[in-house]
Amino acid sequence: MGIAAPLYALYANRLRRQVLEGALPEHIGLIMDGNRRWARQMGLADPSEGHQRGAEHVEDVLSWCEALGIKHITVFVCSTENLRRREDSEVACLMRLIEQVAHDKLCRPDPRWQVHIAGTLDVLPDTTAHALKDAVEATRSCPTGAHVTLAIGYGGRQEVIDALRELMTERAAQGQSLTELAASLTVDDIAQHLYTAGRPDPDLVIRTSGEQRMSNFLLWQSAYSELYFCEAYWPAFREIDFLRALRSFSARERRYGG
Repeated sequence: MGIAAPLYALYANRLRRQVLEGALPEHIGLIMDGNRRWARQMGLADPSEGHQRGAEHVEDVLSWCEALGIKHITVFVCSTENLRRREDSEVACLMRLIEQVAHDKLCRPDPRWQVHIAGTLDVLPDTTAHALKDAVEATRSCPTGAHVTLAIGYGGRQEVIDALRELMTERAAQGQSLTELAASLTVDDIAQHLYTAGRPDPDLVIRTSGEQRMSNFLLWQSAYSELYFCEAYWPAFREIDFLRALRSFSARERRYGG
């Protein structure tokens, strides 16, 4: 261990220099996957211990982004499918952890990140929804220009449906017919009604745990995102894994639709 720590630090510094020499993403999407599998791998009987470690790890990633000047990150915390399919006890634990992170880590006297929510708060327990709303309000005047979006009770397809529903309701109130809306509809019209309206689309989406799929995450926004899949489970995701993802991003030639 005495040798490993200095070697790790040297390697991390080398990676950081390489990353800073290239192009950095303005916005990173992060699918935090593998909490339960990490807990099993570690011999822990209760998957909630994996969620606990995963929740604590979010602050680490925010600090890595802050150190590199990355101002936008969207974190996939839980999907609507997670809320329906997991055991009640596991969901209750996850909700408590979300409340804890919102209160203890994000609602600071000197907030470093402005908090946004992507998802449907109505599907969450009242205490969780209240904690998230408090975090949004407490960080509204964050002076750093850094934004963290928490995708909770989130589904990408539902987001597009909600955007279209909101757009149609708005245009109907203005007296526009469906035929007129259909004739004039643009990509920007829909984008302005997404949960993430006003923030840039992700340049890079990172998924941990070795799974290579999007799982209904930012389906509209990630149309031209670069994708990076990491084998490490989320609680074991290290800074060097993060830096390797950024190094891979900087080495790519981005093609928008090509």
